[in-house]
Amino acid sequence: MQKIAILYDASQAVLSTFDLDEVLQRILAIARDYFHLTNVTILMMDREKQQLFPRAMSGWDSEHAKIRIQRGQGLTGTAATEKRPIYAPDVSQDPRYLALNKATCSELAIPLLARDEVVGVLDCQSENLNHFDNDTIDLLMLFSTQASMALENARLYSLERRRAKQLEVINAIAQQATAVLNQAELLERVCGLMQQSFAVEQVSVLLREEEELVLRASYGSLTSMTPVGGRLPLTAQLCGRSLAEGRTIVESSVADGSGLSRETGSCIGIPLVSFGQTLGVLVLESAKEGQFVNSEGESLEAVADICATAIQNVHYVERVKQLAYLDGLTGIFNRRFFEIRILEEIDRARRFQTGMAVLMVDIDQFKRLNDESGHLLGDEVLRQVSSIFSQQLRKIDVVCRYGGEEFAILLSQTNPQHALAVAEKLRRLIESWQFPGVARPVTISTGVAAYPNHGTTRDELVKAADAGLYAAKQTGRNRVLLGPTSFKASAQSGTA
Repeated sequence: MQKIAILYDASQAVLSTFDLDEVLQRILAIARDYFHLTNVTILMMDREKQQLFPRAMSGWDSEHAKIRIQRGQGLTGTAATEKRPIYAPDVSQDPRYLALNKATCSELAIPLLARDEVVGVLDCQSENLNHFDNDTIDLLMLFSTQASMALENARLYSLERRRAKQLEVINAIAQQATAVLNQAELLERVCGLMQQSFAVEQVSVLLREEEELVLRASYGSLTSMTPVGGRLPLTAQLCGRSLAEGRTIVESSVADGSGLSRETGSCIGIPLVSFGQTLGVLVLESAKEGQFVNSEGESLEAVADICATAIQNVHYVERVKQLAYLDGLTGIFNRRFFEIRILEEIDRARRFQTGMAVLMVDIDQFKRLNDESGHLLGDEVLRQVSSIFSQQLRKIDVVCRYGGEEFAILLSQTNPQHALAVAEKLRRLIESWQFPGVARPVTISTGVAAYPNHGTTRDELVKAADAGLYAAKQTGRNRVLLGPTSFKASAQSGTA
């Protein structure tokens, strides 16, 4: 009767909660209080690696917390393989014993089974020889059945709670995907939601751009080894494999320095695919090994699909916006875009004291060229001049068709002398260029105005550059002239 009472009390204790950590602690408490054991460990099974690892301990040193025991190794690994208790009354006579504690004289390993699947092992050790008699072993086996049920219930409960929370996150991300049309903002929000809801330390999105992967967003507490905007080769470790194979890849144990972050212990990479096009990779990282389990794969892949569709939508919106700012004939930016960018460049020059310049450029005697050669050839000259300007300038500079045969160029981080030199280089290049079908040389005239020398506002700079262009036309064309500073002076004095 006493044994039945012990078993009943123990069962009630471990089955009265669904919290995994609490279940584990109650199992240890029962082993100490009812069975008078001081050295007890609950080892859980890593199903992917088929390894046992300590999940709760009583009597073991903290250094043992990191050990991994392969299935079939030691008494605990043998118990997991054979799915039956393994008892060594004298460990010195049992070749399977792993000498993790020098004081141990006898050891009992009991598998914890749920639906005939090993979820862990209850390992009991004693400093006495032949410590466990048959009655104690039978009672521990009965208790382990109740403990197994409690552990499985806690696992299922935790899984359902996690899935419910993940469904909420998927819904929240889907809402963000339809509401946010800025890529940087969208990815930052998605990474933040995932980092909080999937119990990981770092979430990153890498997008494929030409033949590289670019880190476009990263959110979390780990130390990223690549800054946002940084580039990686397409073959980069987990990301490259996920891209190449087009499937989710889990790395349960990441070698030092081989993850996106310094502290990465495990990670998962999920390809971002929209309408058959692979856009990039979603990467989640944890400092712990074995953090990612198969049960989360579907939820994570659902999020990845939403992200991919949202990214594609953002690309379409950006493309539409870009088309609105492009000149239909030449393919370069139009005046609408110029009016936006000049304000941004002036603001940047003001904040960082870097200077900037405006070039107003006009093709000389373009009406005569159209009359002599026809409008089709005139259009081709406009296209070729646009192409020459774009190829000769830096990526940070902006070339726009201002109207007709006139162009406006914004030079970032530039002083007046450098702006004049750039304008003169373009003038000489156009003058010497052989335009097919055009009988005479094509030349340009340019007016130059620089911030802050010629003005500090859009109107001051454009008026000064226009005045320089007008003076270049009046004095013979095919030349570059600085605009006057009078517009700035008149604005400061309050006169027109």
